[in-house]
Amino acid sequence: MIRIRQIKIPILNEQTLHDKIAKQLKVNKQDIKNITIIKKSLDARKKDNLFYVFEVDVDIKNEEQILKNNKSTDIFKTPNEEYIFPKVKKDIKPIIVGTGPAGLFAAYILAENGIKPLVIERGEKVEERVKTIETFWETGKLNPESNVQFGEGGAGTFSDGKLNTLVKDKAFRGKKIFEIFVENGAPKEIMYENKPHIGTDILRKVIVNMRNKIISMGGEILYNTKLTNINIQDNKLVSIEVNDTQTIPCNDLILAIGHSARDTFKMLYEKNVSMSAKSFAVGVRIEHPQEMINISQYGEKYYKYLPPASYKLTYTTKENRGVYSFCMCPGGYVVNASSEENRLVVNGMSNYKRDTKNANSALVVTISPKDFGEHPLSGIEFQRKLEELAYINGNGKIPLQLYEDYKLNKATEKLGTFTPVTKGNYKFSNLNEIFPEYINNSLKEAIEYFGNKISGYNRNDAILLGVESRTSSPVQIKRDENGLSNIEGLYPCGEGAGYAGGITTAAMDGLKTAENIVNKYI
Repeated sequence: MIRIRQIKIPILNEQTLHDKIAKQLKVNKQDIKNITIIKKSLDARKKDNLFYVFEVDVDIKNEEQILKNNKSTDIFKTPNEEYIFPKVKKDIKPIIVGTGPAGLFAAYILAENGIKPLVIERGEKVEERVKTIETFWETGKLNPESNVQFGEGGAGTFSDGKLNTLVKDKAFRGKKIFEIFVENGAPKEIMYENKPHIGTDILRKVIVNMRNKIISMGGEILYNTKLTNINIQDNKLVSIEVNDTQTIPCNDLILAIGHSARDTFKMLYEKNVSMSAKSFAVGVRIEHPQEMINISQYGEKYYKYLPPASYKLTYTTKENRGVYSFCMCPGGYVVNASSEENRLVVNGMSNYKRDTKNANSALVVTISPKDFGEHPLSGIEFQRKLEELAYINGNGKIPLQLYEDYKLNKATEKLGTFTPVTKGNYKFSNLNEIFPEYINNSLKEAIEYFGNKISGYNRNDAILLGVESRTSSPVQIKRDENGLSNIEGLYPCGEGAGYAGGITTAAMDGLKTAENIVNKYI
């Protein structure tokens, strides 16, 4: 097949992709047997001239002659982009902790290749988990073991389901992950969209399908089953303990525990597993009318013809603090994502259609061990302090403040021209009372700057909700080039271990860790 890059088609142009390819290759349309879209992105730099940019593979007659006659560097033979899992040569049974993207995809690829893993998950199945979380949003009654952070699918299940990543992927793990998603019910366009997403509604169904496939291929999944101890002899893992009661022999353990398993981090630290504090970011969720974001990103001419717009913003303050938008959710919800009693944290979530009236994004300030301490668990304590203050500030509800009031350091008393879209109740508050001064100052300085990038971003009635404190793991569990920790048989994996930042990168790390275990026995 032939690959063609940089095919540009204006938004309102009726010329088809088929016509454009035929013209570019100087062939008749009838000679084209099939077209596979590899990439599709929107170029919105010029608001009066928006266009899509495609990269495609073309199955066509006289392929060799066409390539021979071609002079463009954007037309070439389609490269081999196949993901290859190592050959399994021994009967092994690894155990996987966690069913977030890292654990779920590690289990899937192992089961697909004849290895039958045991997967343990502290939370509930998706079906029960959804009911538990909806009850929490309605009543405030929290289940510390099954919530927005814990349970089948991990924290990403209640998010926008974004799948974009900037990781270089020479092994094509990302492509394999997307193929697995599509095989299990995800929309086919995630294979080529520049900013692919699934949405929380479709993602839940995909996870159920993946679970059933893993089980059908010989894997086993235990829910409401928490890792409570690991047993080590001569620096080797020999067994694990679950729910403080049951011991299970184990030689290979994939630790895909997610960024919020604070009790598990503490247990691992006490067992002398090598780890360190790492930098992360904290801040707020900020809401704007989605139409405002659409007009700013697309322009008046095009915004009604395009899907809800996203944005990505970065800024360095006068004090050299990084501030950036994170996990932006077009047409989404701000959700109460708490996982510990008397502590409150928020996250963003969207359905596949992204059809609410508001856009929301995390707006966060980078912090490092210099701010909170060098002890491996000190970042967790910093998070907890912010979340405790948020809980107190909102009286158990999501603390909310308009931007004007945030600047004036006074509690909000009424909303502006638009209303928040949340899952979980909110309370008018003063977010200045939650954060250290340097975080408040950094956020205010950045929001003013971002008003120059997106018109209306710094509007007085922009809605701020706190706190966003789980942007990434505050801990990194050390591992070597083979994926092993300082304990033989223990494989730290995914976002919680400090090696990923989102659904796709965590899933890719899951595949890589599965490969490392198999390679150990070759």
